[in-house]
Amino acid sequence: MRTTRRTANNGASRKKKGRPVSGWVVLDKPVGMGSTEAVSKIKWLFQAEKAGHAGTLDPLASGMLPIALGEATKTVPYVQDGAKIYRFTVAWGQERSTDDLEGPVTKTSDKRPSQAEVEALLPKYTGVIMQTPPQFSAIKIAGERAYDLARDGATVDIPAREVEIGRLDIVEHSVDHTVFEVECGKGTYVRSLARDMGRDLGCFGHVSDLRRVEVEPFTPEDFVTIAELEAARFGVQGEDRPESEDKPETADADAIEVPIDFGAIDALLVDTSAALDCLPQIAISDDAATKIRLGNPVIIRGRDAPVEAEEACATARGKLVAIGAIEQGMFKPKRVFAG
Repeated sequence: MRTTRRTANNGASRKKKGRPVSGWVVLDKPVGMGSTEAVSKIKWLFQAEKAGHAGTLDPLASGMLPIALGEATKTVPYVQDGAKIYRFTVAWGQERSTDDLEGPVTKTSDKRPSQAEVEALLPKYTGVIMQTPPQFSAIKIAGERAYDLARDGATVDIPAREVEIGRLDIVEHSVDHTVFEVECGKGTYVRSLARDMGRDLGCFGHVSDLRRVEVEPFTPEDFVTIAELEAARFGVQGEDRPESEDKPETADADAIEVPIDFGAIDALLVDTSAALDCLPQIAISDDAATKIRLGNPVIIRGRDAPVEAEEACATARGKLVAIGAIEQGMFKPKRVFAG
């Protein structure tokens, strides 16, 4: 593989812009890595111009963290609004300040619920429910994050809000723990579920293990790990990587050797358009695509084309062109994607 060495100009450090690569990385985030750290790692591995994630995953949680690169960042809201599936374990007998293993124990109980007692409680937590986010959460209170206030020792009055639970199932039950799987909508806190169920059962509880299994429209088949990305990026793994590549946040980017051929790692991307499967799909001609990319509306032809749609996705030769509205048989672009 050919490489090129990028050097500083006249001794001064030169910041690289990055590649205009686009697509989704459906990362299987490991425990211990924060969402922001994961985005930085992925952006560096792809040498991407732009990156962002579609929904925070706590450092103590593992699993699906969809990360958008380039033009895919324009589709982040559609993934954020998608249904999510989590598998989580509730440890009974203790409530903690953070509602997970990270915080100190605040309440204890010798009581342990039977499986029948837990099952009887599930209907209360299925459907549209009111839920109070944890004290340690990213909710903003008077302009400040709740977790910042909580770390300063303040007790925050966080209002309950409406969330939707599609299903909540017991996967496994033992004396001290119950493993659940939940399908839920945007804004649901699994830690709040554990806290509230523990209080209702009179035994207290907290999340001891949490894994996000799916984020609609992605599935576990889309998963990719950091190790797989590194192997594709460098052609080597683990200790065999060049020493200068170990710490992207501190390495001198202008002094490292960067492979020109990114084909192997780019092949692991999920296409940008996958995030828009929820929208009506309109196939257009190359001429229409050119007009739309200039911001112009076009007439939608075809017997099966919808007459009206608040949002639809226009594609040409299978490539995403724009998101827009269909009004009176015309596609009016709202957000255009680079060709």
